Amino acid sequence: MAPSPRTYSRAELRQRCAQGSCLVLRGRRLYDVTGFVPLHPGGQQLLRQLAGSDVSAALDGPPHRHSDNARRWLEQYYVGELRAEPGPQSLLERERPVDTINQTTNHWMDPRCKTVDPDKDLVDWHRPLLWQVGHLGEKYDEWVHQPVDRPIRLFHSDIIESFSKTAWYIVIVVWMPVVLYVSWLCYTSLGQGNTRLFSSLTSEYSIPVHKYCFPFLFILGMGLWSLVEYVIHRFVFHMNPPASNYYLITLHFLLHGQHHKSPFDRSRLVFPPLPASLVIGFLYCCLLLILPWAVGLSLFAGGLFGYVAYDMTHYYLHYGSPKKGSYLYGLKTYHVKHHFEHQKLEVLIKIKRVLSWPEPGIPLPRHGFGITTKFWDRPFQTLIPEETFEKED
Repeated sequence: MAPSPRTYSRAELRQRCAQGSCLVLRGRRLYDVTGFVPLHPGGQQLLRQLAGSDVSAALDGPPHRHSDNARRWLEQYYVGELRAEPGPQSLLERERPVDTINQTTNHWMDPRCKTVDPDKDLVDWHRPLLWQVGHLGEKYDEWVHQPVDRPIRLFHSDIIESFSKTAWYIVIVVWMPVVLYVSWLCYTSLGQGNTRLFSSLTSEYSIPVHKYCFPFLFILGMGLWSLVEYVIHRFVFHMNPPASNYYLITLHFLLHGQHHKSPFDRSRLVFPPLPASLVIGFLYCCLLLILPWAVGLSLFAGGLFGYVAYDMTHYYLHYGSPKKGSYLYGLKTYHVKHHFEHQKLEVLIKIKRVLSWPEPGIPLPRHGFGITTKFWDRPFQTLIPEETFEKED
């Protein structure tokens, strides 16, 4: 029999909030979200303002209705129940709407909010996950898109496991010297004045490329990377592995599924140098096969800088606190929706269960694949639509 949850008085709640903790209520269920405050997509201030109060209305909106995944995420911070106290209703209770269902049934919890139980989950969290997820089959897609706030271990070997993790500054340390060196090499090469476009086809109509063209080629390379970023994220990271293919499910989890399962594992938010070098090397070879050496290398320098900007932006979107209304604030809320708000996914999963569709590999819609920019989501029609609030019954 499960032990009864700890109960807190309103005096204890006020005291802990006064000491700097951030505890919120949902009915009488109490959550300590202090550690999540810096990560909150709406900003720290918004969550701090709700400290000590009931967030039921805030979860349902307006202006924003939180997804089932967000509600499940909140349950990870559950610490106990607010003790019912006799007497007149407090000022806090009068000002904040209260979930009456939760009040009348003290330990009631919305079934949408059920969080992961490490001892009863589909995988054994005490063992490396990489070799387990392939056995989930048709349950994998739903499982991997229900995020948790806990670190993930992939490999048995401590050495291999260490190579699968990367601190954010490693990306700058490894790749920025390469960007600077290649940029200098391109600029000096173009400065010699012997680089021409289409010279292999015709010498009469070939186009000279001067050193002053380098900044434009560099920026064009950054734009090219943004397209590569979108294509990789959409078609590789979000491939839909067949439920019967153990190896493709395992590969998907290794490449990107782990990040969706644990989106705030700071050691897995940027690419390790070794796998990143494979993509970068492929881009390098393609550019030099198609274009003159100095031109291709100039585009490569811009593309490599675009990759560094992509990794740094991605890390900041998870752990940064951009100013409300800024470009990065918009990107952060957009990316959080990509992680947490799979409304169409959840609806389709329910439809598949009701209709008993036998095809586990039916592709489910995903949106919001741009990280550094939403630009490519528009022409490819994967832009996350602006939320239009309609109050549910």
